Amino acid sequence: MSAKKILMLVGDFVEDYEVMVPFQTLLAVGHQVHAVCPDKKAGDFVATAIHDFEGQQTYTEKPGHRFAITHDFSLVNASDYDGLVIPGGRAPEYLRLNPQVIAIVQQFAGSKKPIAAVCHGAQILAAARVLEGVRCSAYPACRPEVELAGGHYADIAVTDAVTDGHFVTAPAWPAHPAWLSQYLTLLGTQISL
Repeated sequence: MSAKKILMLVGDFVEDYEVMVPFQTLLAVGHQVHAVCPDKKAGDFVATAIHDFEGQQTYTEKPGHRFAITHDFSLVNASDYDGLVIPGGRAPEYLRLNPQVIAIVQQFAGSKKPIAAVCHGAQILAAARVLEGVRCSAYPACRPEVELAGGHYADIAVTDAVTDGHFVTAPAWPAHPAWLSQYLTLLGTQISL
């Protein structure tokens, strides 16, 4: 397996597990991961939020850890990367307003490079208008956005994920084993025991 170069789009109040676990997992199997955030450079931090499912009608939110940005957003060239990861949390709701974020996502989609989005990450995919005809999972509150963008919302268990073409999507962090496995397959990553 050759190491892949992965771009991860993050912002303040990205979901803690949805950024930390994939970042560390992709590094652990030998891939490079460049975590970037608009208006931030390598060495800066974003705040994270921990979203939990504790029996209320929606998730609860608590302060998470600081997550270090590893590369400058202003230097990103999508053609330099083999894959894209978009974690959820609250960050996607405002990252999708950034024209460069949208252009990056559209370049990955146009090149049919592996794209993973978890939870609210689908908000960015919808805003980039890359979901037409794509079966896409997301946090259930994002269903209208997926459908308005022409996607087919995948109403699956919170521990499941769905692959459709070069997209891997999941409803929330409990699906990490499923979506990370599917994403690694798309990347051509083989792990031997």
